[in-house]
Amino acid sequence: MDQWLTMSAAELGRGIEDLKIDPVALTEAFHAAILAHPFADRIYTRPTRWRALAEATAARERARAGLRRTPLDGVPISWKDLFDSAGTKTESGSALLKGRTPQADAEVLRNATTSGLVCLGKTHMTELAFSGLGLNPVTASPPCINDHDAVSGGSSSGAATSVAFGLAAAGIGSDTGGSVRVPAAWNDLVGLKTTAGRVSLKGVVPLCPRFDTVGPLCRTVEDAALLLAALEGGKPADLGGATLKGKRLLVLETVALDDLRPEPRAAFEEGVSRLAAAGARIERRGLPVVAEAVALSPRLFAPEAYGTWKDIIEANPDLMYSEVLARFRGGRDVSGPDYVRAWQELETHRVRYLEATAGFDAALVPTVPNMPPNKARLESDGAYFTSENLLALRNTRIGNVLGLCGLTLPTRTPSAGLMLLGAPMQEERLLRLGSVVAPILR
Repeated sequence: MDQWLTMSAAELGRGIEDLKIDPVALTEAFHAAILAHPFADRIYTRPTRWRALAEATAARERARAGLRRTPLDGVPISWKDLFDSAGTKTESGSALLKGRTPQADAEVLRNATTSGLVCLGKTHMTELAFSGLGLNPVTASPPCINDHDAVSGGSSSGAATSVAFGLAAAGIGSDTGGSVRVPAAWNDLVGLKTTAGRVSLKGVVPLCPRFDTVGPLCRTVEDAALLLAALEGGKPADLGGATLKGKRLLVLETVALDDLRPEPRAAFEEGVSRLAAAGARIERRGLPVVAEAVALSPRLFAPEAYGTWKDIIEANPDLMYSEVLARFRGGRDVSGPDYVRAWQELETHRVRYLEATAGFDAALVPTVPNMPPNKARLESDGAYFTSENLLALRNTRIGNVLGLCGLTLPTRTPSAGLMLLGAPMQEERLLRLGSVVAPILR
């Protein structure tokens, strides 16, 4: 059974389909691993064992009757602690929401349950999802799979580490500025950022509703495609017959290649070389519109986040970690007119970007410019926290501000991912491309 803990979600699903894997035994194996793991309390806020067993039992009966609902029916996954789950505390990593217990599942959790997925439990996250590092002194900070003294990336820190440490077949997270892709990259996983507005946010604790997205962290592109379908209650992308031959890929030189640490730079350039050798048409180009769009970030993210949480935060600011509190308060001095004007400018930049990249199948960038920072230093050095957090989110934020979908893939270098950025609502095309890029990078 130990091998089950490192198999992809799709592989587990096929084992269930062939009646070689019992969903109940599979769920028990994951829960036993959680109970025995030294970092379990830093990864899971609370396992939902009885719910999981009930769902697994139903999945077993469907499998035996030949009535499985989807390819992932009976597969156990984890959920970031901002997805409402009926009768289970959902606190978004914050003491401000301590004891918050919703009465209904988030729509994406309900869709996944209908698709037969098993809810293993809720995972730790950055406080109110407003940091890319995964450091949360208020609740817990999951360790990086490649350096246990380092943070794991955020804000979907527990979602990533639940998979990386073999405590879930996949994890569901959210991405507002990079919160799926940063922890996925730092823990050598596949992470899909969906287009804002595509996947339901009903029952998801908000950060910046106009930027918030939902997406999976998993082991393979196939898993990402199947999980996206489960979250939406739809059909998965057809990955069969995908090819890299003739694909035009743009190495985005503006912003994304600045100030890279040695490991991410080397991993990215090696990956690009591998793709070129495999038949992709690689072009390098600077696009000033990217810098112009990213420069609007201070007038967009923090004002929306602070506007969303102002009353609750200012009622009990001492309950928050000081660095996260400062990030929220960074939005209070942006005026309403400045915020509206920033959005108007951004909409123009989005059109310009799509026009400039219309002939390409995807843009390529290093997922994260830096490596996972040391947890103790982040806790003791506020300036270091700020600089590393801004750098960690810089490249992923390109996709958020420009309204794109994005897919991070692991490379041969631990904690260094390569990201594909695709046009809005083109997740299926991006996943098809990713399915042939992923094995070339490894």
